[in-house]
Amino acid sequence: MPENRTVFVVDDDADLRDSIAALVTSLGLPCRGFPSAEAFLAGCSVAERGVAVVDLRMPGMSGVQLQEELARRGSRMPVILLTAFARTHTIVKAIQAGAVTAIDKPYHDDDLWDAIRTALEKEEADWTAAQRQRQIRSRLENLTEEEYAVAELVVAGHSNKAIAHQTGAALRTVEKRRHNVLTKMQVGSVAELVALFLEIRDSV
Repeated sequence: MPENRTVFVVDDDADLRDSIAALVTSLGLPCRGFPSAEAFLAGCSVAERGVAVVDLRMPGMSGVQLQEELARRGSRMPVILLTAFARTHTIVKAIQAGAVTAIDKPYHDDDLWDAIRTALEKEEADWTAAQRQRQIRSRLENLTEEEYAVAELVVAGHSNKAIAHQTGAALRTVEKRRHNVLTKMQVGSVAELVALFLEIRDSV
């Protein structure tokens, strides 16, 4: 697994933090521990890549509240909850909000590692998708206002003549703008352009 990702352990129990750190590092991943959600938020940026293993109940901000705050800040970091006080509605709420899973304390090493591995796979997929979205949006931003208008009409299935009629531009101007759109969007066909527009709209 890539070494640029870290397992962050957020728990007020120092012994538990050390135990998880020993497991994680023995399996080849870096690990950082924090005694509270507040300390974690102060010590990590939303750009950090990795997985957060978080105690559900801690003094101050709870694990679910930390998960919600990460989402509010735009972090894509997956969260695994640890709990010795499982409450069904709380766990359901956390899972619905995006937590990978909730593991009962005391945990089994294999169960925790399986959850971490699943979370890392999710993080990689989410990060790759986010990178692609940024690339597509960057290409869109390179289009002029007129080119973007042509792109939308092309995607909607209009011919060059129809676009010229709707926009009041000359046919050759529309053809040039259409060519510029395909070039700037780095696609070789209208079908590929349509696929990009659908992809970016589905992500909103």
